[in-house]
Amino acid sequence: MAKKNILVIEDNHAILDVITLILESEAFNVAGLNKGADFIKHVHEFNPDVIIMDIMLPDTDGRTLLKELKDTPATQHIPVLMISARYNASNYTLDGVEANDFMAKPFNIDELMDKIYALLRK
Repeated sequence: MAKKNILVIEDNHAILDVITLILESEAFNVAGLNKGADFIKHVHEFNPDVIIMDIMLPDTDGRTLLKELKDTPATQHIPVLMISARYNASNYTLDGVEANDFMAKPFNIDELMDKIYALLRK
């Protein structure tokens, strides 16, 4: 079975590094971004099977990126797991665009992996 690609967009370098290490230890290909610039370009180049995206980013926010992703026919099928320290699960319908799942930070590693595998099965 081919390795699955996961794109992680997280502005906190420590959290991005931890998520990357966890996912790589589970044999995923991981690409990480710490801001939203050129997001769609990276999506097209990396072709992720799942996107993990922080809502609060330094140059934009996850809501804007999620809307752009879901409004683009070539990328709207990609499942998105939103993560945030400021929002809770009731907020993962953002500005009328729904993420596939949500996790609050700090998060449990087992729960993160459960959510990723569930998104990959869909």
